[in-house]
Amino acid sequence: MKVVVFGGGGFIGSAIVDRLLKDGHSIRVFERPRVAPYRAFSAMEHVEWLTGDLLSTHDVSEAIDGVDVVVHLVSTTLPKSSNDDPIYDVQSNLVATLQMLNLMVQKKIPKIVFISSGGTVYGSPEYLPIDEKHSTNPHVSYGITKLAIEKYLLMYQRMHGLKAVILRVANPFGERQRVETAQGAVGVFLHKALRNEVIDIWGDGTVTRDYIYIGDVAEAFARAVGYDGTHSVFNVSSGQGTSLNELLGVLERTLGHPVERRYLPGRSFDVPASILTSDLARRELGWSPAVNLEEGVGVTVEWLRQQAANSPR
Repeated sequence: MKVVVFGGGGFIGSAIVDRLLKDGHSIRVFERPRVAPYRAFSAMEHVEWLTGDLLSTHDVSEAIDGVDVVVHLVSTTLPKSSNDDPIYDVQSNLVATLQMLNLMVQKKIPKIVFISSGGTVYGSPEYLPIDEKHSTNPHVSYGITKLAIEKYLLMYQRMHGLKAVILRVANPFGERQRVETAQGAVGVFLHKALRNEVIDIWGDGTVTRDYIYIGDVAEAFARAVGYDGTHSVFNVSSGQGTSLNELLGVLERTLGHPVERRYLPGRSFDVPASILTSDLARRELGWSPAVNLEEGVGVTVEWLRQQAANSPR
């Protein structure tokens, strides 16, 4: 199949592109201007690299022309800062996605796979682990916008027959994670620990999250691209809860030395615990996580050390 991956040059997108290439798909990557390919592609890999603006109907129309599946990974905001400017969040993400959906209907593109947020769309848990039937009460604009996009995807599916697959991904970590934007506790903590810098913990360290290795996330997207069943919304998670204090313990065991930490007042938007169940994805997609937290952290540490060794001094 021919697949366009919006945001295919980023942390999650690059892993998904690499995984889809293994299945023999032809890939068109759509990225922001001045974002260079994350690696060199061989002549045997069918990759087309486009840059443009997600809000430009011209750019998006060109990107989706002739494809079989759209994979939509783009978000212009982060959970921790999205409340600062919710209007921008809506304009740059929700409006842009609606324009994309209208173009898909016009061009008769049959399918879209969208990355939603398992960490924010549910809000405070009413029970654990959280399944797809759990109520959705996001605390942050990021989660509200993700949820609104989900609802429009399902509306377009009902109105126009557009197949929508929505993956509510927990807290991904692994190679190529961007630590400079403070995105993802595992990446940020490792970045600081490898430099012997102090790690800031918001609260007492008992905040619990569900961390999922990026290779497992990419596998879920590969399964979703080929999925033709009746379900539309899936959690993608490890199903295991890990507190920040426990995560620091995993890092210390992996690195072989203690890490310095500093506890700060808790943040109002951090829910105490978020643990998801992926039973539906196991049944429908035939997917299950293959890499546990300690294994994934070990792989990530080796990648970070290799990057540091190869970087100019």
